[in-house]
Amino acid sequence: MMPPRSVMLLPSAPTYIRNNDVEHEYRADSDLYYLSGFAEPGALMALYSEHDSHRFVLFVRPRDPAREIWDGPRAGVEGALADYGADHAADVATLGETLYELLMDRQRIYYAIGRDRAMDEVVLRALHEARRRARRGRTAPTEMVEPSTLVHELRWKKSDDEIAHMERGAAITAEGFVRAMEVAKPGAFEFEVEAALRGTFRRRGAERCAYEPIVASGPNACVLHHIRNDREMRDGDLLLIDAGAEVGGYACDVTRTFPVNGAFSEGQRALYDAVLSAQREAIASVRPGASLVSVHQVAVRALTASMIALGLLEGSLEERLADESYKRYYMHGTSHWLGMDVHDVGMDWLDGEPRKFEPGCVLTVEPGIYVPVSDDRAPAALRGIGIRIEDDVLVTRDGARVLTAAIEKDPDALERLLKAR
Repeated sequence: MMPPRSVMLLPSAPTYIRNNDVEHEYRADSDLYYLSGFAEPGALMALYSEHDSHRFVLFVRPRDPAREIWDGPRAGVEGALADYGADHAADVATLGETLYELLMDRQRIYYAIGRDRAMDEVVLRALHEARRRARRGRTAPTEMVEPSTLVHELRWKKSDDEIAHMERGAAITAEGFVRAMEVAKPGAFEFEVEAALRGTFRRRGAERCAYEPIVASGPNACVLHHIRNDREMRDGDLLLIDAGAEVGGYACDVTRTFPVNGAFSEGQRALYDAVLSAQREAIASVRPGASLVSVHQVAVRALTASMIALGLLEGSLEERLADESYKRYYMHGTSHWLGMDVHDVGMDWLDGEPRKFEPGCVLTVEPGIYVPVSDDRAPAALRGIGIRIEDDVLVTRDGARVLTAAIEKDPDALERLLKAR
């Protein structure tokens, strides 16, 4: 995909301080990990369109027995060659003095300038030095291009191996939700459910949660990104859980909503059926040639019709779709791409048109209805209820396959499971 005389530079994600001298958990940069499998900080990968001896170069931290006592083993230069298949490897400390040579006689650099200021300085200094030394037949780069224009298009469509990681993540996430449903009872706290999820994910071999779990009971479910997870659940509450395991660097992203006492109230069941029906219609519309926009339109139409039927909105369906008053109760999109990032890479639009699905792309389908406690225009039986149902869907050649289908969402089956705890 890279034209002749090109080089791509992909630095590792930087580390970030949480407080004082404690760092946040480190997670590898997705693009670097996708292309190399290298997951350590303090690294830079160079890929050449063509080279006589080394198209794949890794600059890494050297082995350091003193630091490894504290932080664990490093691949080092030797490991970069032996374990990661680099054609050439060097100490990252030499990058400032040697990077210019990697840029010589290249016309185009693929580099994401503006993402990491410290690395920007290194790259720009190397570019300046390459230009300074360009003479006697040698040249320096004249173009800099965002590498995502190539890498993200590769990442958008998943291979069989990538899908296998996502299937395993879905299976582990399913176990986590079963355990969460066992713990979620009146009198328990949201953080106890979160602990059950996290414990199951790690016990089954997931690297981490794919994102901070949302465990939102009662009115908290109307806060779309509620992550404090500190409320005590009460009899009569619904519990909305939005969580997923990360396996092999790939995210799972699932939402389920269920009654903590094991039985939906009449109002809860009415809203739940509305959301589930909309989700099923939206999933049924996923196929090659459809788009994120078309899936959203299917969900919005179904949800808006239900809002009118339930007394949340008045007037005709076409009027409420036109004035977008449904956004009072459904204010987010229905789908996003899914992969190494939970909101994964890939263009949503191409040439001014919604991007069409192709076999191998994965998306979420997650409609919802959220009725705040304070909404005095809503029927009293529906106030304070937030419901979202979300699955991960793989586009196939002849339609779609729900990767997370094993996680129960049928309301009658949910009640049976919950009452059997």
